[in-house]
Amino acid sequence: MSEPKGTAPTPGSATETAETVKHPVDQTLPPGKLIGAGLQHVAAMYAGVVAPPLVVGIGVGLSTAEIAFLMSASLFTSGIATLLQTIGFWKVGARLPFINGVSFAGVAPMLAIAKAEGPEDALPVIYGAVIVAGVFGFLLAPWFCKLIRFFPPVVTGTVITLIGVSLLPVAFNWSQGGNRQAADYGSLTNIGLAAASLLITVVLRRLLTGFLKQIAILLGLVAGTLIALPLGLADFSGVTDADLIGFPAPFHFGAPQFAAAAIISMCVVMIVSMTESTADVLALGEIVERPADEKTLAAALRADALGTAVSPFFNGFAASAFAQNVGLVAITKVRSRFVVAAAGGILILLGLCPMLASLVALIPQPVLGGVGIALFGTVAASGIQTLVTASLERGDNVLIVAISLGIGIIPMAAPDFYHAFPESARIVLDSGISTGCLVAVLLNLAFNHLGRTTDAEPAPGTVPHPVH
Repeated sequence: MSEPKGTAPTPGSATETAETVKHPVDQTLPPGKLIGAGLQHVAAMYAGVVAPPLVVGIGVGLSTAEIAFLMSASLFTSGIATLLQTIGFWKVGARLPFINGVSFAGVAPMLAIAKAEGPEDALPVIYGAVIVAGVFGFLLAPWFCKLIRFFPPVVTGTVITLIGVSLLPVAFNWSQGGNRQAADYGSLTNIGLAAASLLITVVLRRLLTGFLKQIAILLGLVAGTLIALPLGLADFSGVTDADLIGFPAPFHFGAPQFAAAAIISMCVVMIVSMTESTADVLALGEIVERPADEKTLAAALRADALGTAVSPFFNGFAASAFAQNVGLVAITKVRSRFVVAAAGGILILLGLCPMLASLVALIPQPVLGGVGIALFGTVAASGIQTLVTASLERGDNVLIVAISLGIGIIPMAAPDFYHAFPESARIVLDSGISTGCLVAVLLNLAFNHLGRTTDAEPAPGTVPHPVH
């Protein structure tokens, strides 16, 4: 276990405190820094949290006010899920700086459910399926986490790299404006704003010191938004129309209904989310220098599943790890889980105060896109750092990485590649992270486990990892 950097006090001396012997993950920050760093996490993941309820709400045919309610509910439940991960209780929660939000993996199946059930019953059936999927994931976690021995550096490095690469197209879409049907999508103004935001973030990161350097991402977002104001790209109408106080009343859209086909569909989504969360937990453990073991992984998956099971009670959807925030931890080097817990508290407040939520929504998508390039690229770079420890001098391991990356990139490079496959199969195949992870695990099993009489790969966490 790594200790905080700096000169260590003499054991037993008066200057030695409980705080100095804590791992950086368990250290707290002064309130101002805690809130500032927490806001940075919220800003980085906000668009990802509100996008699924926006898409589902439109697909179900909700009114503008009901969609806004659905978005606030998703913020609220994401905050609850994040607190379960960071603070935790019993055997629930990774107790790492691990932020949870609404999983985008469930959007396509939920839209399919809505189409099959009709507008009136769509959300109750979706919520019933999500509840069952959450319970299923919670019960499965102790067995699912045993797969950790099949995640040596050659697998984790490949998957972490895929996480970053898979997120970059999201940043590129945001940089162009986010809405492909908009007249100004991909305009010089949008791309120029994204470039300016990225440049400002890089300059701030280079010139600032101390805590200001650590929140350079947040400052870059603020600066980019200020630049957008005279360009007319920041819309204040959402702030003036939003209510000051609002609570996501339980089962606002009706009591949950339980349909077999919908339940099976969401259970598949749960397995996909657990696969991605496994990769994210392993990546984050390396980044904060507290490698995740089987116990930590099981606790993280339980928190994901419990957050998913609880979310529908407050009109939210399935909860899952947010990889962009893993990148934020890597780039800022702020490893305290209490910073992310503060972000969870902020998300709950945003869910209870629609006006505050709309203030965060002021950040134009091109600004998020520009800064997102740095965030998501950092995740990919962390994966490459992990691959350095993966014994790539062995041809078998190079082949594992090459094929896994190639297959994992298919959904990004050729989005319609699997168009002829059944919808149930596309839930997995259209996720480059899931397919790449599955291929990497299977190839590692074939080359480094089956038929081997000697250790083919060191166990996760036994190889010194480069300092991030």
